[in-house]
Amino acid sequence: MGRRATIRDVAARAGVHPATASRALNPALPGRVAAETARRVVEAARELGYRPDPAARSLRTRRSGLVGVVVPDIANPVIPPIVRGVENVLWSAGIACLLADTDNDPDREAALIAELRARRCDGLIVATATRADETVAHLADEEVPTVLVTRAVEGADLPLVAGDDASGVRAAVAHLRELGHERIAHLTGPLELSTTVRRLEAFRDAVGVDDPVVLHGEGFTIPTGRTLAAQLLERHPETTAILAGNDMIAVGCYDVLAAAGLRVPDDMSVVGHNDMPLVDSLSPPLTTVAIPQEEIGEQAARILLDRLAGDSPDGSAVRLMPTELVVRGSTAPPRRA
Repeated sequence: MGRRATIRDVAARAGVHPATASRALNPALPGRVAAETARRVVEAARELGYRPDPAARSLRTRRSGLVGVVVPDIANPVIPPIVRGVENVLWSAGIACLLADTDNDPDREAALIAELRARRCDGLIVATATRADETVAHLADEEVPTVLVTRAVEGADLPLVAGDDASGVRAAVAHLRELGHERIAHLTGPLELSTTVRRLEAFRDAVGVDDPVVLHGEGFTIPTGRTLAAQLLERHPETTAILAGNDMIAVGCYDVLAAAGLRVPDDMSVVGHNDMPLVDSLSPPLTTVAIPQEEIGEQAARILLDRLAGDSPDGSAVRLMPTELVVRGSTAPPRRA
C-alpha cells in the first residue's frame, strides 16, 4: 500500500503553498481562494486521492468536526426531514453529526447533552424537551454554540429557527371561516412546549370569540388525538370543525370520528399542522399547514456555522420560515352553514 497523500503533496501538484491548498479544500471557508486556484487544488486532490485527516485537523483547529443534534422523538415524522436538512449543510462543510433522541425527557436530554459536550462537539442543534429547559438555558449562559429548531426556550439567549406557526394557524382559521364554520375547536399538544403555545395564541387571536373551545393534550401523538376527539364529541357535540395541534393529533381524530359514525368532512372538517409524509394518502387526504421541514434544518445549520465562525452578532435571532395551508379533502362547508 502506497503512502497516503498529504496536503503538501496536493499543494506541490497544484503549484501553491500548503496553506492555500488547505484553505481551498476547507468547505467552511468558501471564497477565500481564487476560483482558478481552488480548481487546481481540487483537481490535484482528486488525482492524488487525498483525504483530510480528521485527527490532524482537530489538533490544528482545536475543533472536533462534530455537531450534536438533539431531537425529542426521532419517530415523529417531522423530525427526520429536519435532521436531513442539518446534515446536508454540515456535511458539505466537512462536519459530521451525532444524533441524540431525548424521548421528550428532560433528564435524558440533560444526560445526552452532557455526553455530546464530553465528546467535544463544536456546537449543538437542539429541539428541546420543554420550553422551561434549564439544560438548554445553561448552554446559552456558558456560550456553547447552539441553535434551537422548532421549539423555543424561555429566557435562553439562543437563535431559533421554526415555521411561522401563527401565520399558518391564521390561514387555517380563515379557510374554515370561508367555508362557513363558526364552531371551531382547537385540540392542542402539551402546554410545556413553545410550539403548542404559539399555535394556541394564534388560534385564540384568529377565531375571534371570547371563549373558544380548546382541549389540551399530553402529547403530539395519535393516541392524544383519539383522547381529545372523544372528549370533544362528549362535551361539545355542536362543533363542526377541528384545528388539530399537529397532523398526528388529526389522525387520531379520524379514528374516533369514524368509530362514532361521523364522516370527514361531511360531519366534521379536520385541519392538521406540519404536512407530515403520507397525510395526503389518508381517506380523505388531510388539509394541513405545511412547514418547510428540511429548510428549517438547513437554516439552523447555516446559523450554527456562522456562530462557529464568529459571524453571528445577534445570538437570539428568530428565523420564522414561511408556512402554507395545503387544502385537501378533509375540509368542506358544514351541513348547517
